[in-house]
Amino acid sequence: MRRTSRLGTAERDDAWQQLDGASVDVLVVGGGVTGAGVALDAVTRGLSTALVEARDFASGTSSRSSKLFHGGLRYLEQMDFGLVREALRERDLMLSRLAPHLVRPVSFLYPLTHRGWERLYVGAGLALYDAMGGARALPRHRHLSRTGARALAPALRRGALIGGIRYYDAMCDDARHTLAVARTAAGYGALVRSSTEVVGFLKEGGRIVAAELRDTETGDSCTVRTGVVVNATGVWTDDVQRLADSRGEFKVRASKGIHLVVPRDRISSETGIILRTERSVLFVIPWGEHWIVGTTDDDWHYAKAHPAASRSDIEYVLNHVNEVLAVPLTPEDISGVYAGLRPLLAGEEEVTSQLSREHAISRSPRGMVSVAGGKYTTYRIMARDAVDAAVVELGRHAPRCVTERIPLIGADGYHALANQAEALGDALGLPRWRVEHLLGRYGALLHEVLEPAADDRGWLEPVPGAGSYLLAEIRYAATHEAALHLDDVLARRTRISIETTHRGLDSMKPVAAVLAEVLGWDDEQTTREIAAYDARVAAERASQEQTDDENAIARRLVAPDNRRTLVDS
Repeated sequence: MRRTSRLGTAERDDAWQQLDGASVDVLVVGGGVTGAGVALDAVTRGLSTALVEARDFASGTSSRSSKLFHGGLRYLEQMDFGLVREALRERDLMLSRLAPHLVRPVSFLYPLTHRGWERLYVGAGLALYDAMGGARALPRHRHLSRTGARALAPALRRGALIGGIRYYDAMCDDARHTLAVARTAAGYGALVRSSTEVVGFLKEGGRIVAAELRDTETGDSCTVRTGVVVNATGVWTDDVQRLADSRGEFKVRASKGIHLVVPRDRISSETGIILRTERSVLFVIPWGEHWIVGTTDDDWHYAKAHPAASRSDIEYVLNHVNEVLAVPLTPEDISGVYAGLRPLLAGEEEVTSQLSREHAISRSPRGMVSVAGGKYTTYRIMARDAVDAAVVELGRHAPRCVTERIPLIGADGYHALANQAEALGDALGLPRWRVEHLLGRYGALLHEVLEPAADDRGWLEPVPGAGSYLLAEIRYAATHEAALHLDDVLARRTRISIETTHRGLDSMKPVAAVLAEVLGWDDEQTTREIAAYDARVAAERASQEQTDDENAIARRLVAPDNRRTLVDS
């Protein structure tokens, strides 16, 4: 059984050969954080496991979230104490043990606008937040006067608040975290493969016993037998259930959330900010040299692979954040925009902001377990519950979940390297900030990423048009991190697509040149990759200039996709 976390082309070919005609205990469909979590949970219980993803790992919701690991204050207000307590425990596990290199503390300022009752009400809520576990790994909340609040966040208008409360949560790069979960599963023996689409299921006696797979890069197909399929496809849950000729036991509604990315110097603040809106909450989240501002909460009924931010969405976010800023943000200040879809468990009448963030497990049809709902922070709990159900479906004994004791790849040794950042920088000839940036992306894998630079220091050169990243990182994305396309690297292995005003267009040719060298692209394929990425950016920009005529937006989002998937095409 394979025992490497490396996901390069050789490992990809090997995984296909092992899948063809194989039999596994658990076949996980969906390479978002929940599916990756299911694969890790299953394989570490001793179950033979395969994970397949039709596109790229985290290419859906798991790369387009608010980037937070948090309990969720609004769920506390909705009296959903169990969800908050569970999420806070998961947050602290990530910070302290499982992924300290990827998940880090972040503070937020809650501006108070009403005298008396609001401070008591919000303060009591945050005291409960701390008591439920919010203060285990992070400082407790602290009350501030208006002067104290504005000293932390000078960007706030004096008249926009009468005081504030500062509290702590955590954040991470969701796409990199999801990839780390998938690679950790591979390291324990799971067969992990992207660009691998399930196109049908085989049944015997009304029970699913096998799945037909299709390589979306080559068109090749194979059949893998399985004891149980775990459907962890998020907003595609209903599509997979229909593929299995089943209505399932629940429905999933897609709720669109958009985020704006603006340069750090446009908002003068030492802390993140949380604001209430009529629909939900709005976060201003520190993100390296940028801020992420969002989100919205609206139904989405169109192409799930291409959620689009409209001009109205952008205006909504700008209008609400500008209510408290002394110097308003303008559309010209925006570096990037991204939209994602939350997979919410759907009732008949609820508006999306009122739908539950609890998750649900279904065992229908026989031979399939579906898991949906929930939130990014609780992915490990969702995975545990899904594998518990899968074990029942298998009709055999398996050990209990152990993932709360399994650090993600890059975690072991991270703290020691972080303490040695200055010395590492001297040895590598890199500034300390660069080493810290790399440690926050790769943890203890830092030396593996930079290994090619031992023979060629050209790999330590910054990516043209995106100086926060090194060319060595681009190479590593293809050799170890399953990147197959330009979009994989610019949008998920790095965040060049949202962190630069050119949206990655100034970087795509040099990045494509590195990928061509590693992946063996010829000139025709390289040109095709560049054209596809250019069209993707054009389509996104076009949607952001339109109003809420979502039909028009959906029609405009027809950028070429080098993965020829059948579902949602």
